[in-house]
Amino acid sequence: MATTTARVTPGTHNPSISAQNVCNRLKEAGLRACGPVVRQVLTRHQQQQRRLWAQSHHRWTRHDWQKVFFTDGLWFCLTRGEGRIHIYSRRNERYTKACTLEQDRFGGGGSVMVWGGMSGNLNAVRYREDILLPHVVPFLQAHPDMTLQHDNATSHTARSVRDFLQDRNVRVLPWPGTSLNFNPIEHIWNLLDQRVRARAPQKCPGICTCLGGRVG
Repeated sequence: MATTTARVTPGTHNPSISAQNVCNRLKEAGLRACGPVVRQVLTRHQQQQRRLWAQSHHRWTRHDWQKVFFTDGLWFCLTRGEGRIHIYSRRNERYTKACTLEQDRFGGGGSVMVWGGMSGNLNAVRYREDILLPHVVPFLQAHPDMTLQHDNATSHTARSVRDFLQDRNVRVLPWPGTSLNFNPIEHIWNLLDQRVRARAPQKCPGICTCLGGRVG
């Protein structure tokens, strides 16, 4: 921070410099203030697991990764963006109509949880019966050289799901806990999210069907 930098940096002619002076010099050097990157807090065990996973896969080639069936799920809000919205206003205009945004705190207007075309609240039973059994397992049985990748969500790591996959000889790619989002399917989610944002939101009371899933 500029205040910290000013405090620990001695001046050429004065014993101290001001934070504003630091900001001015940084701006002249082409540096701009921004928020810090937030990193995940990792235990020593988690750090070791990440390192071991990277060491065991760093020699994998493009051909090896092409044999991995990457999967994931994501919630999409159909009525607004997930990012923070900024507005410009004058003093005492905070609660005027032009500076407020109507929004249902409990998800009214629509949200959809997507997993390979599936949607809704996901638990171990639904994951096994609605996703793995009718879709994932037949695909992997038709491509016996493929390996399934899914993250460490509780619905994925439940004993019933692990036993189900083992009984059907489905290979699962080990996935370190609290791992970075290096799943390439994240790029697909980003493209889909942009298309959802481009849609004109429509108000629909109650529960309806949208994008093949439950909207509530």
